[in-house]
Amino acid sequence: MDDEEPGSRQRTTRLERWKMYAEISDLGTIARRYFVMNAFDGALTMLGVVIGAAMAQTETPTIIIAAGISGSFAMGISGFSGAYMAESAERTKEIKGIEKAMLKPMDEDSMHKEAAKFATKVTAMVDALSPAIAALAVISPYFLIHFGILDMSAAFIVSLGITLAILSILGMYLAKVTEENMLWHGLRMLAVGLITAILCVVVSIALGGDVII
Repeated sequence: MDDEEPGSRQRTTRLERWKMYAEISDLGTIARRYFVMNAFDGALTMLGVVIGAAMAQTETPTIIIAAGISGSFAMGISGFSGAYMAESAERTKEIKGIEKAMLKPMDEDSMHKEAAKFATKVTAMVDALSPAIAALAVISPYFLIHFGILDMSAAFIVSLGITLAILSILGMYLAKVTEENMLWHGLRMLAVGLITAILCVVVSIALGGDVII
């Protein structure tokens, strides 16, 4: 028991420090914005890939899976690097503003600088993971084809349903945060998904694709 106490205290101290950093940097608001925005982008982007492949009469799920994983990987790297650089620049500007007001530079290990570094890393991770996870969720039905659980048409329908579900949940989550009507916000996000799907179908038909259902 005595041997476990130092480690336990260390973990508690670390969590308390992270909580303090989050409060100082207003991390919750920023991370929430990154999460919703990029999960939305990831889901809709992959929906376009799925619809395009389906309209092109693709019969090989591996093609969609490969495109989905590659796209998720690319969105993750892009999200992390872009958010890290943008957030780092904003935090640096904020620190310089505080230093200017104080008429002296902050120490490197000051609470504000540590909080800025922490917030930059966390937001970059959120920006990287949210679109990638949403995109992988959209193409997940195509993995089931290899096990004989779904066929291509069923996988397409399930994928479309997952996308619309993700968008609706994101809308309801935003409504809960803002204490507004959850159903209304969910339906609005759902409408965006349906409009996007229709536009993708129209573009695919214009490019020579065929209606599959």
